[in-house]
Amino acid sequence: MSWQTVIHLKPELFERFETPLAEFGELTARAFRYSSGVCALRITNRVGQMVVLPYKGQQIWRLELHGRELAMRSMFDEPTESAEYLRTYGAFMVHCGFTAMGVPTEQDKHPLHGELPNAPYQTAQLLIGEDERGPYMGVSGSWQYTVAFNTNYVARPLAKLYAGSARVPIAISIRNLKRSPMEYMYMAHANFRPVDNGRLVYTAHCTPEHVRVRRSIPGHLQPPPGYREFLEELAQYPERHNVLKPGLAFDPEVVFFIDYLTDEAGWAHTMQVHPDGSADFISHRPAELDHGVRWIARNPDQDALGMVLPATAEPEGYHAEKAKGNVKVLPAGGEFHCQIEVGVLLPDEARQMEEKINRIIGA
Repeated sequence: MSWQTVIHLKPELFERFETPLAEFGELTARAFRYSSGVCALRITNRVGQMVVLPYKGQQIWRLELHGRELAMRSMFDEPTESAEYLRTYGAFMVHCGFTAMGVPTEQDKHPLHGELPNAPYQTAQLLIGEDERGPYMGVSGSWQYTVAFNTNYVARPLAKLYAGSARVPIAISIRNLKRSPMEYMYMAHANFRPVDNGRLVYTAHCTPEHVRVRRSIPGHLQPPPGYREFLEELAQYPERHNVLKPGLAFDPEVVFFIDYLTDEAGWAHTMQVHPDGSADFISHRPAELDHGVRWIARNPDQDALGMVLPATAEPEGYHAEKAKGNVKVLPAGGEFHCQIEVGVLLPDEARQMEEKINRIIGA
């Protein structure tokens, strides 16, 4: 039997020091504020914890499972109050879009990755319940984005941490409140922390046709000598990035566009297998998010592995994606929904997942 209790949060519940909000078996929820003033909710089970920013994009700022931090290494020890994407960048998971997404070109007026990443949510909820997967605590909320004559939608994310589990389901639903259609773009920007000699294993054929390197360089990046040559090498031999060898020139970043295959249930899978045999993973449904984007940035200031950033389009900005036919449309009153799952697999689980991936790609 499934049940759920909803606790409606208020900003005044969040103080400088952590305050217990709820306990449910091994699950606990604590509220606090970073020194920057940003509210955060820490949910803990016996194998780890996640820190969600309920009023700031509902970002998952940190995710620690089986003793390791999954979030990228960045220049930010904590989130800032800025709404500018690159001035508070370091979360594990960021919702991107929704009226536009990606790196804006000179033609575009939208901010980097759209308005969702640091959206000031109007409501936030702590969820406590039990379903077919067991007891859980989760975080949800709502943000209505209305621009007269243009846009009117409401976004409702959801992230759950289950008792004893290192698998974290994340979802978002966005409803068009207008009486006319609206265009949209979305990306689930999950930023794992790469490890030296980690292996990338995923349900796609690693050929130049199916794992394509982005050769264009965004205007906010200044690549060092040899960078363009590295891109050309990966364009011909994309398999050379499947082991994250120290010294590979992912500086400032390398982006791939990947054609994913799925299992019988419609899920695509991606793992970073650690040298100890355990793995970080992300699974998504290409029927919902039909573009697989991989983003790797390894330099002295940032160390990040977007194993796959499942999306509805490539991240080249509104006008470029519109020209490609990648900008989708929600009908009046229509709803977009997607889900992913992230987490850590222990060595036996990782071996089983690798065998499953190999069966899917026919390896």
